[in-house]
Amino acid sequence: MGECTVAVIGGGPWGLSLASAAARAGSKTWLYSRKEREGALPEGVTQAQDYKQVADATRLVILAVPSQTVSEVAFALGDVLDGRHLVVHAIRGLASDAMAPLSDVIRRQCPVRRIGAIGGPVVASDLAAGRPSVMVVGSAYPEVRRAVSEAFVTPTLRLYETDDLRGLEWASALVGCLMIGAGYGKASGVGPGLVAAFISRGVQEAGRIAAAAGGDERTLLGLAGYGDLLAAVEQPDRPEMVLGAALGHGKTLDEAKVLAKLRIEALGLIPRVYEWATEHKVNAPIFHALTAGILAARPVSQVVHELMTSPVEGFV
Repeated sequence: MGECTVAVIGGGPWGLSLASAAARAGSKTWLYSRKEREGALPEGVTQAQDYKQVADATRLVILAVPSQTVSEVAFALGDVLDGRHLVVHAIRGLASDAMAPLSDVIRRQCPVRRIGAIGGPVVASDLAAGRPSVMVVGSAYPEVRRAVSEAFVTPTLRLYETDDLRGLEWASALVGCLMIGAGYGKASGVGPGLVAAFISRGVQEAGRIAAAAGGDERTLLGLAGYGDLLAAVEQPDRPEMVLGAALGHGKTLDEAKVLAKLRIEALGLIPRVYEWATEHKVNAPIFHALTAGILAARPVSQVVHELMTSPVEGFV
């Protein structure tokens, strides 16, 4: 097994983009999906028939599946993976049980211990097309970060590394939630100043939450947090931005889901984050507004009034 041999688990748009990027970097790339695919795979990508073929052919395994299936997939991989393998997930979510990072779920369900995650302001369409992009890889293990770099880096794909895996995972999940609020603000006509305030305060709040969960608050201030959110704000077609914009235009949540088209991890996550923050005594007015105001489809004026009259505290 070569160091630049990689398998991507998950045949959705994100998984295909990652596989395409790895193949473009010269890595021998495999893709496994439980769903039957229509159309050709990206150039340089080979279809794997099962998990055993993935384990036999590759060292680095990238998970790009929905968060609710991670436990099942990791359990199945546990039958074929061992200590030689490296597992990195590229999933924007947290496990429902006790709000656990997905790396914890993977570690529980399979024998692999060298685990990491991919995040940051990378966009699937840019990655698939080979346009200049930036990713962040997080892991406590330098060899994991090095393997991801060797598998993906090209002159058009830059990779930054962090050992704050927990912070990166929480950042990816929380930023997905804030994207909905950003889309809502831009569509509701409240003005760019208030949208900027929402983004800034939201990232600071997310940093406090991530720190309470054992991550580094500073991770939210870099590419994995601010960078990721700023990239989304410039992409009105992102599902989270579409859903937020629909709510900002007065659509019901069900109508907004239809317009967003794809499943959005943040929808189920937002109320759980607010509940978790409350239990851990983290002040979270932004996530309260997301939960009780925006997702509840309350009038924009009420949501803005509550945010404008909430206590001012912390850094500006």
